[in-house]
Amino acid sequence: MREGKLVPVILSGGSGTRLWPLSRDVYPKQFLPLISDESLFQTTLRRLEGVENLDSPLIICNNQHRFLVAEQTRKIGIIPESIILEPVGRNTAPATACAALIAVNKDPNSILLVLPADHIIQNISVYQKQLALGVTQARLGKLVTFGIVATEPQTGFGYIKRGEEVPLGNGFVVAKFVEKPDINRATQYVESGEYYWNSGMFMFSASKFLEELAQFSPEILIACKKAVGQAEKDLDFLRLDNDAFSSCPKDSIDYAVMEKTALSVVMPLDAGWSDVGSWSALWEVGDKDECNNVLKGDISLEDSSDCYINASHRLVAAVGLKDHVIIETSDSIFVAPKSQVQKVKAIVERLKTQGRVETISHRKVFRPWGAYESITVAKGFQVKLITVNPGAVLSLQLHHYRAEHWVVVRGTAKVTRGDEILYLMEDQSTYIPVGVKHRLENSGTIPLELIEVQSGSYLGEDDIVRFEDLYGRASS
Repeated sequence: MREGKLVPVILSGGSGTRLWPLSRDVYPKQFLPLISDESLFQTTLRRLEGVENLDSPLIICNNQHRFLVAEQTRKIGIIPESIILEPVGRNTAPATACAALIAVNKDPNSILLVLPADHIIQNISVYQKQLALGVTQARLGKLVTFGIVATEPQTGFGYIKRGEEVPLGNGFVVAKFVEKPDINRATQYVESGEYYWNSGMFMFSASKFLEELAQFSPEILIACKKAVGQAEKDLDFLRLDNDAFSSCPKDSIDYAVMEKTALSVVMPLDAGWSDVGSWSALWEVGDKDECNNVLKGDISLEDSSDCYINASHRLVAAVGLKDHVIIETSDSIFVAPKSQVQKVKAIVERLKTQGRVETISHRKVFRPWGAYESITVAKGFQVKLITVNPGAVLSLQLHHYRAEHWVVVRGTAKVTRGDEILYLMEDQSTYIPVGVKHRLENSGTIPLELIEVQSGSYLGEDDIVRFEDLYGRASS
């Protein structure tokens, strides 16, 4: 039988609230450059470079993040096989089932490599070696999970107990999956040497996974077949059918299949893995200075050690700190001892109940055409810095409640204002009255930057009536 290609399936639907205030609903941790100049999502794809017989990836995300995915893959020169849009979150089993159905339709012999988009792996050669051994097991009909060799007792991870060794590879039959333990049981697990951390990474034949899903969780497979069968193509995206996918039960790959099948195999992985589940985890994997601090941004410290400090917009100065985290953004500052950083989730939940926008988005908001950043907001007016990518075009739109004044500070703008077409250079401006159709386009070869001053009785982003849009967005 012909060997199918290895298809990466990148699960990118999380919100990452444990890394607030950098990670937010519309710009979560997987899309942030937390370790290098590239995001966790981009490095997840990058570390597969050089893997043999690799096919184009299937990427699964929600509608809100679709243009982030498209832009970040474009920037690293990767063309996905498909960007699959979930109308609602239904955990990892339905997402993977939809990817498996799409992969099987292309090639019945496909092998899926299912990866969360927000992990760090430092030793790429060891990682790729284990992937190759996993492919051997997947082609034998096994369902592989990668177990992280535990370095310490951890109560925040699930565990996998290994059974007897399997032939043709450095793997073991899965004896059982274990929920997150208390510290005493976690210590016993690590000391036994028989348990691994559950990484949430999997590899299996797409067809074999669907067979096991049909046996153990048939309701998921039925809903996903309908969701894929009635999916709609939208630009570079594939929109799963809303009603069918929304009716699908929520379940993880572990619960739906891996804990029930007799075919599960665990492959040990000791490659500098982290799920970046907290600010203290970023301190552990970061490059440290002579005082054991991990520093990113404009920072001045005195008599401080073992800290993680990330400053995005301003100078952060500190004296006499030890084992602390400080995260500075344009609109929020988070400070906590490293031992208490997990409690940030409680802060985020409280802020959400208060309707605070700081949990949803940053002042800088990314759009398919570029980005805008709120500079100041007061009663009756708002000032933004708008950046439009070369060749990008905003929708033809109007506003019922606000007027806009645009001042170009860099680049060349092509402006549609009613029946007029204007070309504005640096230091030139135009005025868009309330109710006038308008459109902005970057007709140059460098990013267009302009200052937008909004004035009116209502300044919300939902005051947009779109008439034409290259990106398929409806009126707000």
